[in-house]
Amino acid sequence: GDILDDYLRTDSVWIFTRNKEFYKTNNEKECAEKCEAERNFACRAFLFTRKNLQCLTLAENAKMTVAFSSTDTVLYEKRIYLMQCKRGIGTDYRGTEAKTQTGIPCQKWAEKTPHKPKYTPEKYPNAGLEENYCRNPDADESGPWCYTTDPAKRFDYCAIPECEDQCMQCNGEDYHGEVSRTESGLECQRWDAQEPHMHGFILKHYPEKDLKMNYCRNPDGELRPWCFTTNPNKRWEYCNIPRCTTPPPVSGLDSQCLSGKGEDYRGRIAITESGNACQHWNTQFPHKHGWIPDRYPCKGLQENYCRNPDGEKKPWCYTTNSSIRWEYCTIPPCDRTEQGIAGMNNVPVQAPLTEECYRDKGQSYRGTTSVTASGKKCQAWSSMFPHRHIKTPEMFPDADLRDNYCRNPDGDSSPWCFTTDPNTLWEYCNLKRCDDDTQE
Repeated sequence: GDILDDYLRTDSVWIFTRNKEFYKTNNEKECAEKCEAERNFACRAFLFTRKNLQCLTLAENAKMTVAFSSTDTVLYEKRIYLMQCKRGIGTDYRGTEAKTQTGIPCQKWAEKTPHKPKYTPEKYPNAGLEENYCRNPDADESGPWCYTTDPAKRFDYCAIPECEDQCMQCNGEDYHGEVSRTESGLECQRWDAQEPHMHGFILKHYPEKDLKMNYCRNPDGELRPWCFTTNPNKRWEYCNIPRCTTPPPVSGLDSQCLSGKGEDYRGRIAITESGNACQHWNTQFPHKHGWIPDRYPCKGLQENYCRNPDGEKKPWCYTTNSSIRWEYCTIPPCDRTEQGIAGMNNVPVQAPLTEECYRDKGQSYRGTTSVTASGKKCQAWSSMFPHRHIKTPEMFPDADLRDNYCRNPDGDSSPWCFTTDPNTLWEYCNLKRCDDDTQE
């Protein structure tokens, strides 16, 4: 990846530091290379001035010293030195904890008293053995440790917290950390603000999504947490949050029958309700799609089993029939009685909704068609995947933007929808205009 991905960028900031080196470079990447190659000290950050093409490698970051405003200057801080928690066994921990779990101060790695060390900065130059900070140079399963200043105790482990809030499980739907910059270093817009970008992600409409302050979140099932940016020219961007090394907690038993919308269904049915065999999720033939198992590790996209990764009304799959992109599956309900009542209720509700045509421009159309003219599946109006938009139920409360049904909220020539094809933003729907007799 890009060398700058390992740094957190902040525009128009200068930090005061005594330990630094000056270099002449052409761009930020060259300056980052100087930081990586720095041998006079552990380079925690660098400053780059565009006007003079000047590069300063720094031994401190903004957490360790004073920062102040400076136009034309960009500060890049190494992310690894900003983390005060450990990932996994903490071999990459570079925080500043310097006492053991029992409170004994650590011995400096370069000193030989009271204990003669086996692990020294000279022997292990890449292990971050600076000062007397807790480290894990030998990949000890119990995590970071240090030699102690107690002559009676050679070494002990350090109490370094796990980066639970600093990493994400699955696609970060439950991420509640405080990262508030995007992967390119842009500051996030507050969720309760509508400037510079208008949006429908308001706390009262998404009370369970923890849309606090301007923290990165994933309220809509995106690939990973994101935010709207404070840059008027960049509507939104992903945030750079590492994936947790520990497996996600098991939330109950995976269901082998249909409960609710079947989002937790993990059974092995692999045939649609009309009898078509399902396409494997890890293949792109005969239908190209974005539901790739590696991208969505917690959606259960195994083999070609029916699943509901996107909050549809029930499990579905892409079919192996090239002329039918996707179909729902018939999954046995967990509670027959419950399904029987639901079935009875559905008959009168669904009957008037199955309009096969529209009148005028179709702004009054309230049917349940959810397929485009070319056969693509419609994206749910409340979803921002695969396409981000402002045609939300909150922004158009009178347009009946339910589920992924075709609608015409903006006075277009006929009902339409955003599509679930990442390469096609929207299309008109597979609907005909009602003829004059029907209208009469």
